[in-house]
Amino acid sequence: MADKQHLNLVIIGHIDHGKSTMMGALLIKTGAITDREARELEKIAKEYDRESWSYAYVFDRLKEERQRGITIDLAFRKFETKSKYFTIIDAPGHADFVKNMITGASQADAAILVVSGKKGEMEVGIAANGQTREHAYLAQTLGVKQLVVAINKADVWDYDEDRYKECKEAVSGLLRNIGFPVKKIPFVPVSGLKGENLTEPIDKLSWYDGPTLVEAIDKFEVPEKPLDKPLRLPIQDAYKIKGTGVVPVGRVETGVLKKGDKIVIMPTEFQGEIRSIEMHHEEIPRAEPGDNVGFSIRGITLKDVSRGDCLGHPDNPPTIITPKGKWTGQIIVIWHPTAIAQGYTPVVHAHTAQVAARFTSLMKKLDQKTGAVIEDNPKFLKRNEAAIVELAPIKKLCLEKYTEIPEMGRFAVRDMGRTVAVGIVKEIETGA
Repeated sequence: MADKQHLNLVIIGHIDHGKSTMMGALLIKTGAITDREARELEKIAKEYDRESWSYAYVFDRLKEERQRGITIDLAFRKFETKSKYFTIIDAPGHADFVKNMITGASQADAAILVVSGKKGEMEVGIAANGQTREHAYLAQTLGVKQLVVAINKADVWDYDEDRYKECKEAVSGLLRNIGFPVKKIPFVPVSGLKGENLTEPIDKLSWYDGPTLVEAIDKFEVPEKPLDKPLRLPIQDAYKIKGTGVVPVGRVETGVLKKGDKIVIMPTEFQGEIRSIEMHHEEIPRAEPGDNVGFSIRGITLKDVSRGDCLGHPDNPPTIITPKGKWTGQIIVIWHPTAIAQGYTPVVHAHTAQVAARFTSLMKKLDQKTGAVIEDNPKFLKRNEAAIVELAPIKKLCLEKYTEIPEMGRFAVRDMGRTVAVGIVKEIETGA
């Protein structure tokens, strides 16, 4: 695996379009899961009367998920293709779990958008309030540039070429509007339930001459690693492990983390030294952008670190915006029941952080296609409108300017279980 290129892959799409089932099948087909594990999963599925979902059990490991049949937290799994190895981030599809999807997508280099080709399901997903649309918007804003669309449930739509074309056309239109280069995106018909067209072509799809799903994702390009940028590592979580102490985990966004490094965690300002770094249960001497790692730090306690904090080097610490500060963002409003006005205080999601923030000023309304100013100081912002706004966090938040560290300069605005807007950070006043 060491000589293969590594990519983080996020699986996105509407609830019940078959993401977990398809990826479970893929893990079994690529040998990432042993036959023994597969048999064990089938046994568990039967206990819960969910036989057709046994593939999904690979991903839905939490007990609560097993009973509810829903993917709740981000499940990490590895598998290999001919030239790459992937860490899969399975992003949940239920609307109230989009929060997890946001932290997942911001860690991904590429995405598989799973769209059910079943009559009615595809249409619901791309409708104005559908999650296919919402997830695709988020993926684009959160910097996922490479995409493969899996048109799933081929066994349900009878491997019908006309239905495939219909789905491809509808989803292409949506992706084109969002700004994805549709000509470069493969649309692969698959059956996750039957494990078809994932690793090898099948006769029932003889009209389709494109790649299998594995061939399509094997063509993803590995992005240039931002090694020369300052170290930024947003904290996903921190665990207390017997005999080791507190182990924070997260993904390196920029820069390099090495064993022995002096580090600072913001906003707690805790300083310490890296004792060891682990990836996929193996100790490594250094971690680079894209690596999901756990690490131990001398003297750290759970008070010093939590999800949403950011780790850097003391000579170039992560930028913190305090409640006295603010940032200027360029946003697109995806959804709002009425309109956004000054004073609106939703929750902002940026990297792994979730912090309430107040719209302190609506500065300019923009033409979404050209970026030209349409109106200064608009009173309201409605769905599908683009704007420059000012936001102030209710508590300290790590953010960077998009032009300097894009990986840390994107954010999503969430309210009432929905994504209201997505945006990038233009300017920062720390308020310190």
